Amino acid sequence: MKPSKTLKKIRPLHLAAVIFFTVSGGPYGLEPLLAYAGEHGALLLLVVIPFLWDVPAIFTVLELNGMMPITGGYYKWVKHALGTRWGFYEGLWTWFYTFVDLAIYPVLFVQYATFLWPAIAAYKIALCLLIIWSSAVINILGIVQVGRISLLLAAMVLVPFIVLFVVFFLHHPAEIVLPAPSLKGLSYSSIGLSLYTIMWNCLGWDNVTTYAEEVEHPLRSYLVSMAIAFATVIVIYVLVILVAQQSRINYEVLTRDGFPALGELISGRWLGVLIAAAGMASTVGLYSANLLAVSRLPKAMADDGLLPTIFSKLHATFHTPYISIMVCSVIISIMTLWTFGELIIIDVTIYGAGLFLEYISLIKLRITDPGAHRPFKIPLGVPALCVLAALPLGVYIVALTGVLSSANEVIKPALFAVCVLLTAEVAWRLVVWRKPELKN
Repeated sequence: MKPSKTLKKIRPLHLAAVIFFTVSGGPYGLEPLLAYAGEHGALLLLVVIPFLWDVPAIFTVLELNGMMPITGGYYKWVKHALGTRWGFYEGLWTWFYTFVDLAIYPVLFVQYATFLWPAIAAYKIALCLLIIWSSAVINILGIVQVGRISLLLAAMVLVPFIVLFVVFFLHHPAEIVLPAPSLKGLSYSSIGLSLYTIMWNCLGWDNVTTYAEEVEHPLRSYLVSMAIAFATVIVIYVLVILVAQQSRINYEVLTRDGFPALGELISGRWLGVLIAAAGMASTVGLYSANLLAVSRLPKAMADDGLLPTIFSKLHATFHTPYISIMVCSVIISIMTLWTFGELIIIDVTIYGAGLFLEYISLIKLRITDPGAHRPFKIPLGVPALCVLAALPLGVYIVALTGVLSSANEVIKPALFAVCVLLTAEVAWRLVVWRKPELKN
């Protein structure tokens, strides 16, 4: 294998595009928010929740990644701070949630493609497999190729929404009436579903650190790229929900047919087609970027003896973990039969559990290793860090309990996610039974 110094590294602008697709990929998936939260609650939650859910995560990622910019990212941080057992939990939970997350994007691709060509729905499985395995090939070629393709796809996703905003505001310059922000009248379960919708559309900041050794000047690159991605995500989300409110589109139609229906309502079929095409580009970018993140994790765990050594193998030419990429692709191919709503709930529930291990690791390292080199340090002491971590924890608890209080089918995926979290202990017992030296 060639020395690591020959490895091509990704630059900040391309990294920003990869982060954009890892975390967001555009507002696709936000469509149910207005149906859940109503016109008085949607914008209020959309403005507040990202600062409670995302900002603490971004700061935590920047500090821990600055200390340990290594392949494996969050798994390595938790393992270093809390020990091998909790590191294994972190890695396994994240692997599980990403399988669930990735399974949805090929299905969404088919949904938006059907808006353009209704007959294509008959070829759903074939199209899903095409996306999964073409993305696998791109990932095997390396991070630089993923970055270039992500930058192109980001432009394809953002331009149609910019057109939507321009067309709308040109035709309605003096008709914008913002409804009074309020959650009054919303049921607890509706608030929970609203939170899950926003949280799912804003998660994954830690996922972009699993390939830190493949990033050029990682500290500066991550700081700049995350700032660009966060600002882009929030602006696009707020504007698209605002336009949907002001257009008076039926919220159930928006939930069922997505943002292409909004484009068609505002400016005709041509804009609906453009937004549907952007939705297809978005799902491809989301899939490719998230596969990049998760495929590095099994290699890092295999290097530590927590997974079979075959996951450590790198491609002879591209130096990418091709076995991991292929195994991930096989599992995801099987999981594409799940539904969108169930996947969101499972996704956020499992992801949130892993995220809180990262917050605990941040606080633990501040206490046990205060003198460690921290190129980026959150300007808060330990008590204030505990408060910072409590903000997303509160959002998570409200979302989960809100869903569990519901009387409909959303309870099942939430309970399934809790069961998946519990299987990490069973898997750990099997690992230490085979390798007792790993127990600590």
